[in-house]
Amino acid sequence: MPIVESNKVTDSKAATTPTSSAAVLVLEDGRMFRGRSYGAQGTALGEAVFATGMTGYQETITDPSYARQLVVQTAPHIGNTGVNSEDAESRRIWVAGYIVRDAARRPSNWRSERSLDDELTEQGVVGIQGVDTRAITRHLREHKTMRAGIFSGEAAQASDKELLDAVLASAPMEGAALAEEVSIDEAYVVEPKDHGWEGEPRFSIAAVDLGIKAMTPVRFAERGVRVHVLPATSTVEDVNAVKPDGFFMSNGPGDPATADHQVKLLRSVLDEKLPYFGICFGNQILGRALGFGTYKLRYGHRGINQPVMDRRTGKVEITSQNHGFAVDAPLNGATVAPEERYGRVEVSHVSLNDDVVEGLACLDIPAFSVQYHPEAAAGPHDAAYLFDRFIDLMADTKSQATGENSNDSNDSKTEDKK
Repeated sequence: MPIVESNKVTDSKAATTPTSSAAVLVLEDGRMFRGRSYGAQGTALGEAVFATGMTGYQETITDPSYARQLVVQTAPHIGNTGVNSEDAESRRIWVAGYIVRDAARRPSNWRSERSLDDELTEQGVVGIQGVDTRAITRHLREHKTMRAGIFSGEAAQASDKELLDAVLASAPMEGAALAEEVSIDEAYVVEPKDHGWEGEPRFSIAAVDLGIKAMTPVRFAERGVRVHVLPATSTVEDVNAVKPDGFFMSNGPGDPATADHQVKLLRSVLDEKLPYFGICFGNQILGRALGFGTYKLRYGHRGINQPVMDRRTGKVEITSQNHGFAVDAPLNGATVAPEERYGRVEVSHVSLNDDVVEGLACLDIPAFSVQYHPEAAAGPHDAAYLFDRFIDLMADTKSQATGENSNDSNDSKTEDKK
């Protein structure tokens, strides 16, 4: 397999930082990009992917959906605003490695508490700077996402063959079960009163953390919904123990084909007719629960500028996404789910870039999902209405249950409520 070395990016900082360590990015097809170390030094192995967001790099690197991935930032200038303790989307940085073109020499923002470089170093995240991220992105688009490695410090002194062999020996994303690795160990509760809601909670939901971002339960809490966040290993008994009005499954990393436990859990919930809302990984799990398959995308959707059509309204949303797998479901019209007990289902949202399934809506049970991230930290906010749609679904389900309970005394009243 030939080794092809790219041209390095000209960087004026190189002359002023002669002690900076050499680093190299090696792709599994043999392509190599040489630059300088950024953050911690050493070795980082994972799947190379690119993210197209112009802002929100702190939210990107702390998104658990990026576990075991080397993230290429297509925006050329990274680190300008530093990092702070408020914008992190989880308890730590989850990217396996970080690839940027022009790293800021120093942050300049009134909210900055430390530099991105220092944060990466402190958390042991190996990165590379001074490489042509446009060329890397074009290569990944043309040849698909692939295994890769970042090597810096002493690790970068190995021969090209040794570096490539290390990449080829690393685990692929297909077949990776990562949700349990990034999930919490113990349940916790997010209360509406802590996020500006006055009065008693309107509803309570059980939310399974498969890699949940911090803003997701906050968006529910702002709307008066108490959120019981549960570990990825939770059972239906754990869900029922919190007496929820609805059930939610979050975004997360890895191959949905490995999520047999979560699929079984969701089927138990759907059988009980508990309203369900899933995002990203939760969308893929709903697809599997209904009997559809999933498949790996060529290079995935990652960034905050992905156009999606809501087929129910005809509106186009600009969405935040981070996924490398998708649901394989019929795009046109309603169809009976392969698991026939769940009735009819339709593709509610579709990508305008490549016709990938971006949402599912069940027509005979109270369940829907989308492939993108409606909490949208750090933006856009076109899809925020989905939280309200879920609240409406819980309200309608509760109203119908109340009507059905009074069916014996007043049939006509029940029909009116329906």
